Amino acid sequence: MLRVLGTGLALALLCSALSSLSSAQQIHFRLLDRAAVETRLRSFSLKDPERETILKQMFLDSGCKPANISEQAVKAKQPPNLICVLPGETSEIILVGAHFDHVAAGDGVVDNWSGASLLPSLLYSLNELPRRHTFVFVSFAAEEQNLVGSNFYAQKLTPEERRKIHAMVNLDTLGLGSTEVWTSHADKPMLDALIAIAHALKLPIQGMNVDGVGSSDSESFAKIGVPRVTIHSLTTETLPVLHSKQDKLSAMKLNDYYESYHLLAGYLAYLDVRLDPLASPAAGPGADSNPSHPKGPAKPDQTGAAAPQ
Repeated sequence: MLRVLGTGLALALLCSALSSLSSAQQIHFRLLDRAAVETRLRSFSLKDPERETILKQMFLDSGCKPANISEQAVKAKQPPNLICVLPGETSEIILVGAHFDHVAAGDGVVDNWSGASLLPSLLYSLNELPRRHTFVFVSFAAEEQNLVGSNFYAQKLTPEERRKIHAMVNLDTLGLGSTEVWTSHADKPMLDALIAIAHALKLPIQGMNVDGVGSSDSESFAKIGVPRVTIHSLTTETLPVLHSKQDKLSAMKLNDYYESYHLLAGYLAYLDVRLDPLASPAAGPGADSNPSHPKGPAKPDQTGAAAPQ
């Protein structure tokens, strides 16, 4: 995961982003209750193959139809990438990813069961109503081995499949504190939308860059021209938790973790109405990575709900 920290940045609330939430079109999403989210977080295994099995059952419990779940073999004797598709009104895609593998030190709850175990909950948050975009949730294998799973997934995409992906939202290392975003590696329309929905929901968001010697699965998609953003919770103070014996459930701040889930659920619903599904993102590296321009004002409409655990 994101192994080094750059400079912390305070995100300026852009007037244009805020005004886009002032009126008219609503966004809708529902929330799992906190107990259900925490139950999923506590269900981690120390064995990566078991993690993939647990996630598969979580997706089914959250309403992913068996026909929409698949496994993508990546590497011999390694768990596969796990994929759940939530079909939309168009074939244009918002991809949501988080790796489920971990290093031997610690329990790997923070890095990155915290992100992987949220994917089924985010599916649940979105699947009550029809969506304009098709959402593809991918739990990546072997991120800790130099992004093997996400690189494999990205490189297997055809040029047409790449053009259909309008956004890649990556979750990596959540719950060490309030929600952070890797601003220097975020495409501007996606960053603006995140700022806007955080403001509308009255939830915290700050910038913390992790340039230098760290990386995450979002970068596998940046290389092929897909707009991306990585959401995390690292700060200078919490960096020592990574890849250490400190990576345990006890390191997490569960209030902050649930707020990150709340923000992400709203963010994905907001991207669905804000990104134009008729736009065509770049098909390869070097092309414009900001083609899915935000459109139309929106405001959040959320509901709370208990759900299968």
